[in-house]
Amino acid sequence: MKSLMEVLPLNLMTFFDEWEVRVSIILSLFLQILLITMGGRRKYICRLWIRIILWSAYLLADWVAVVSLGIISKNTLDKCHKKINDEPGIELRWFWAQFFLLHLGSPDAITAYSLEDNELWLRHLVGMVIQTGLAFYVLLVASPGSDWLPSLSALIFIAGGIKYGERLSTLCAANSENFRDSMLPEPDPGPNYAKFMEEYALKEAEGFSVSVDEVEEIHGPAQHDFPDEPSVLEAYDLFLTFKRLFADTILSFQDRDRSKSYFMKLDGEQAFKVVEIELGFMFDELYTKASIVYNLRGCFLRAITFSCTLIAWMVFIFVCDKAKYKVLDLVITHLLLVVAVFLEIYAVGALVNSDWMCRLRGCDRSRRTTSFARVIHWFQPVKKRWSEKAAQHNLLDLCVGNKFAVLPRSIRKATRIYHYIEKQWHKSFVDNKEIEFDQRILLWHIATDLCYSLEPPDNESEEAALAGHSKHISEYMLYLLIVYPFMLPMGIGLIRFRDTCAEAKVFFRERGAMISRKGEACKKLLEVSTQVPPAKVKGDRSKSVLFDACILAQSLLDVKVESQRWEIISKVWVEMLAHAATHCSGTHHAHQLRKGGELLSHVWLLMAHLGITEQFQISQGHARVKIRSS
Repeated sequence: MKSLMEVLPLNLMTFFDEWEVRVSIILSLFLQILLITMGGRRKYICRLWIRIILWSAYLLADWVAVVSLGIISKNTLDKCHKKINDEPGIELRWFWAQFFLLHLGSPDAITAYSLEDNELWLRHLVGMVIQTGLAFYVLLVASPGSDWLPSLSALIFIAGGIKYGERLSTLCAANSENFRDSMLPEPDPGPNYAKFMEEYALKEAEGFSVSVDEVEEIHGPAQHDFPDEPSVLEAYDLFLTFKRLFADTILSFQDRDRSKSYFMKLDGEQAFKVVEIELGFMFDELYTKASIVYNLRGCFLRAITFSCTLIAWMVFIFVCDKAKYKVLDLVITHLLLVVAVFLEIYAVGALVNSDWMCRLRGCDRSRRTTSFARVIHWFQPVKKRWSEKAAQHNLLDLCVGNKFAVLPRSIRKATRIYHYIEKQWHKSFVDNKEIEFDQRILLWHIATDLCYSLEPPDNESEEAALAGHSKHISEYMLYLLIVYPFMLPMGIGLIRFRDTCAEAKVFFRERGAMISRKGEACKKLLEVSTQVPPAKVKGDRSKSVLFDACILAQSLLDVKVESQRWEIISKVWVEMLAHAATHCSGTHHAHQLRKGGELLSHVWLLMAHLGITEQFQISQGHARVKIRSS
């Protein structure tokens, strides 16, 4: 049987040999542009399309660079064995090989697509050794040349090595084990017990009556050095302390008191602004090069990489002899150098316009005084730190079939939620049954939807905003139950949801001719007699809560004062939102940062700042005792 190489025509093989590297380098360049321009935007865009594009570009970028670098290395070895060095195009390909190393270093905007990528930093270390070795091998082969290209290749090799090292350092630092270890305090041996007991025994030997008294320390009120108005500086200071929550470690009571005294002076909008900035810092530390690059050392290294690419471009334009090369190859080379310089400028602009630089220069990011910063602001007009959206899922809409199941809606103001968390944390308006959490979500979701559909509040009334927020939180909690159940307390929520949907669809199908709108569907549900408890009729096999929710909705509709009814419903939903936030691990919140962020994560971090969490477990300090002899 003939091999594929023998079947393909010779001219087609020649075409592949000439174009495979050209296509690869252009594709690699395009992927780098995608990654650097869209890598940071996923922080505030929760749409699926951006995740698909970034996931594809992230995986494909490394694969293209590795394969292409291997092809060039193999071709280089073949040329050396055959002693064929008179092909002009091969010298430019040797130069291009260093750009693949530069691309493997990845842009500043994305080093990890997900947290799992940080766990593979050792695999990237092996890859770095191999790919850097291949690029260095090509560089050595190109060194004997008389042209300037070998020197330019060395400059790009240096820039690529620095960027690859930055990527590896970022992945290593964001690895869960290293990330947790970096936040552990210095080992604390405590007071010198052995020395204390030696002194104790010596006093006893001298004939003294010895006793040990505990010295009571007097602690003043918690002090903080924050101004009344929130800014990036205060948010970063809090971030350095509270980022331990993302590693599921504990905080001290001093941390709690200091944070709480600050947040109690803020209104809801200001409090959520501080939390947004903190979560933005957390995203940057886990998924970008920010923690490695956005400091004095990083700025120095960025100056080196920018200088190397700029010098290489200038020398190639004004010094190198380009007459012997093909026009297409020269165009590709110019494109590589131009884009490399542009991406460096873009990265510097992103740094200048970031919260990290605001922290370094001690001013708010809204104060742009330099023309350079204004230019960068034109390239990056959107300054959102998260999506400001909470995805919605409505069970009855899905079953009736007159809307999409998931509808993203903007959460315009979080002030009301903040005040409810602060004032109503210990209040509950749920009945006395020991109802599982996922069951409560489904019950109150359907009941809220029934109340809203059958007796919608007047748009001009004060209850309208309260009812709207309650409905949004209701649909958001159901969305979490269906799409991200790992962010909620453990249960059988998906089973209950499917069984409830199945019962609702059967009910609506039987009455299909009489139901054309959702309002009619809700009325038909409440017309069903519920004198006998549904569980007594249905048994325990089906987990549907459809008519249990109808019973709850009817009891809420019996509350004739509309303001009281929606106050009860809103407080129940805020209590459930807060309960879910405190029972979700920091790792799961960190996972959602790359998907535009979750409202639940903001509530969780805000509650931690207010001291409503179980992760404050370190006492005020060491015991203080003294020896008393008489």
